[in-house]
Amino acid sequence: MAFADNFPINESLGVFLGVTGVDWLADGQAEPLKAIAISVTFGIVVLLLRKWSKRSNKD
Repeated sequence: MAFADNFPINESLGVFLGVTGVDWLADGQAEPLKAIAISVTFGIVVLLLRKWSKRSNKD
């Protein structure tokens, strides 16, 4: 199974759109680099939590 199959794309995209939208509404301009950094970090955290959860259920 490839890494991309497990990466939470939908969740990361939702966080990206949320952060970009809040920036745009609050400041009048979006900061896409900040939104990308936050969404990728969130995706990695979700990925690690899913792997940890699967490992915990096997024990």
